[in-house]
Amino acid sequence: MTTTAPRGQGVGATVRQVGVEEELLLVDTVTGQLRPVAGELIAAFGPGPGGAVEVKHEFFSSQVEVTSSPHTALSAIRDELQAARTRLAHVGAAYGVAPLAVPGPVLAGDGSGPDLSPGDRYAAIEQHYGDVARRSLMCALHVHVDVTDDEEGVAVIDRVRPWIPVLLAISANSPYWHGHDSGYESWRSRQWNMWPTSGPAEPFGSAAAYQKVVGEMVSRGAALDVGMVNLDVRLSHRYPTVEFRAPDVCTDLDDAMLVAALARALVTHLADQWRDGMPAEEWRVDELRAAAWRASRFGLRGTLVSPLTRDLTGAGHLLRQMADLLAEPLAATGDASSVARGLAALVERGHGASRQRQALASPRAQMMDIVADLRMRTVATS
Repeated sequence: MTTTAPRGQGVGATVRQVGVEEELLLVDTVTGQLRPVAGELIAAFGPGPGGAVEVKHEFFSSQVEVTSSPHTALSAIRDELQAARTRLAHVGAAYGVAPLAVPGPVLAGDGSGPDLSPGDRYAAIEQHYGDVARRSLMCALHVHVDVTDDEEGVAVIDRVRPWIPVLLAISANSPYWHGHDSGYESWRSRQWNMWPTSGPAEPFGSAAAYQKVVGEMVSRGAALDVGMVNLDVRLSHRYPTVEFRAPDVCTDLDDAMLVAALARALVTHLADQWRDGMPAEEWRVDELRAAAWRASRFGLRGTLVSPLTRDLTGAGHLLRQMADLLAEPLAATGDASSVARGLAALVERGHGASRQRQALASPRAQMMDIVADLRMRTVATS
């Protein structure tokens, strides 16, 4: 990805580029159970439509990662991800496999086999982390947003912390896990917290302090390398970006693009505050963990901790406040109307977890009905 101008809003300003990574499960088209065939599908997928996206191995061989190229227009990212999902479904049909945009195994018995992807690094991760690694079959949505340099990136990381639970609530898409109702809207995010470097961090204050903390995580063995620093939001070790890592993978691409649009607007808004000399608000890590728990437990069905007032606030009201706060950067990137539509859609049809619960609402419905609905929506064009 390429860097952008310092300010992402205003007349003549350069719009920050965005890149999106989404992890997908591979399931049998008949049984709905996981199939460890990532290697075969990646080889058959080839370079993809016009070479625009990458499909890569993840930790388990029953999942793949799809990576968009960087764009300023989120519609271009949506088109790339849609094309990749469609191609994966077409290629997978020959193997009796379908892609599933869901954060974790829905059916009982899935994810318990030794289907780790081949490679020395994956073997080292399993050996070092044990059952934390072996039980971590889950799929997230990662959003990269350009920053000018590491100092701007860390300034954003320090200021965006209370907004991460809100993005998680929007993306919440994992109520069912291994055949049972977790009682949560995002059970994946609870599972993710098993990793020693996951979750929110204390403010860093500078790029040098950030790099010092990351170095200590590696030297002390909490992270095998910088790629294993699983903070909710971090400096990418590959691109000049800040990387949002907390959201669930979204079945509906419109929800994913809503998260991406809001993430970019937050980066711009908070970078501008930093550049104008506004200090980061003080939030304790225990406050942030409590806010994230509430987002994962209730999603958009109840109240969330407001980053604006610190009070419990109705989710719908907080989303409207968020859109108002970010109106200027959303308008500057051309995302205002799509965000308004996305927020309205969440109110009308519910977020991902709600839609999974709806698929099981009929008295005669079974867990396979959820898988069938997920399969359909993973490749839906609108």
